[in-house]
Amino acid sequence: MSRKSNTDARRTEIVNAMLAVMATNGYEKATIQAIAKQAKLTSGLVHYHFKSKHEILIALVKWLTDFVHSRYLQIAASAKTPEEYLRAYVDARLGLGKGANPAAVAAWVVVGSEAIRLREVRELYQEAVAFELTLIRKLLTDYFKARGKKPRQISQLAAALMAFNEGAFQLASAAHSIMPQRYAADMAMQLVERFVTAEPAC
Repeated sequence: MSRKSNTDARRTEIVNAMLAVMATNGYEKATIQAIAKQAKLTSGLVHYHFKSKHEILIALVKWLTDFVHSRYLQIAASAKTPEEYLRAYVDARLGLGKGANPAAVAAWVVVGSEAIRLREVRELYQEAVAFELTLIRKLLTDYFKARGKKPRQISQLAAALMAFNEGAFQLASAAHSIMPQRYAADMAMQLVERFVTAEPAC
C-alpha cells in the first residue's frame, strides 16, 4: 500500500515538473532531463515511472482537466442561484483569485497546440472541450430560465464562451503585459448578460 502511494506521489511530482517546464519553455524543450531537474530527480527515476515524455504529457492533460473542474466545484460550493453558478464557472476559468494557476493556464495553451499533431492528446483535448461545453450549456440554460428568457442559441453562446476562455488563456500566456488587468472574468459575464438581455422573454 505504501509503495503504491509513494509511486502515485512520485508520478504527481513528475507531472507537476513537466507542467512547470512546459509552461515556461514549451513541449519541445520539456525534455526528460529538464523535467528531472525541475523535480529534483534523476532521469532514470523519471523513466522508471513513465516510459516516455509523451506518456507524461498524457498524464498532465488528465491532471489539468481534473484541476480546472475541481476549482469550479470549490468555487461553486457556496453558490445558490443560477447566476452564482455561472459566475463560479467564469471565475474558476478566468478569475485570478484563490487557486489561480498561471502555469496551468500556459501549459493548457501548449496542450492545445500539441493536440493538433498528436492524436492521443487531441482525443483527450476534445473530450475536455466536450465536457466543458456540456457544463456551460447547462449553466447558461439554467441562467436563461431564471431570467425568464428563452434559451435559444445556447450551443452557439456556449461555444463562444469556450472560445473566449481559450483566447484569454492564449493572451494571458503570450501577451500578459499588454492586456488589461483582470479583464477576462468580468467581460465574459458582461457578454453573457448582454446576450441574455437581448433575448425574448419566455
